Amino acid sequence: MTNLLIADDHPLFRAALRLAASENLGNCSVREAADLPAVLAALAAEPDTDLVLLDLHMPGSRGLSGLATLRGQHPGVAVLVVSAHDDPRIVRRVLDHGAAGFIPKSASPAEIGAAICSVLDCGRWLPPALAEAVAALPADPADADLAGRLARLTEQQSRVLALLAEGLLNKQIADRLGIQERTVKAHVTAIFEKLRVRNRTQAGMLLKSLELGEPGRAL
Repeated sequence: MTNLLIADDHPLFRAALRLAASENLGNCSVREAADLPAVLAALAAEPDTDLVLLDLHMPGSRGLSGLATLRGQHPGVAVLVVSAHDDPRIVRRVLDHGAAGFIPKSASPAEIGAAICSVLDCGRWLPPALAEAVAALPADPADADLAGRLARLTEQQSRVLALLAEGLLNKQIADRLGIQERTVKAHVTAIFEKLRVRNRTQAGMLLKSLELGEPGRAL
């Protein structure tokens, strides 16, 4: 059975994605999450999840940061980004940070179904209207470099980095993750080394580069 996780804070759009998945896949398990912490909890509970349909803008996730977190903590799970951001340059960044495809929120149920099936078949999917424009854009060396550095983090280090970005102190991070403060300090040292930064401020600036502007209030 195929296991899907729909990550979007809009109930109506989650329902549309669920319907499209059910119509095209038949016997499948579909779970839903409305914010990034719930997404991570769902993946921890069901590590055999095949595909996450991820909105770029929902609580706990700003721009590409949620995608980077998922790829860091669950590299074996395919991610299909769903967003109102359909600028080819942003779609290029989405792919550079490890997404297997992109669905604009204006997509029809048939397009959503085609995207899901393509990615589950180990392919990559882009809407036909965007594919040529995206293919014409070269990968951004800065994005590729950052994606590579983030990929070097362990799952626990990715969790620590996300909490660092929230401004939590080492003791608070230790309490949140249920680990020793000295373990957090060791993770922070390793994070700085792998990201090639000197302090929390620089690490936060790297994550800030993943932010995107709001795509529009209606979406």
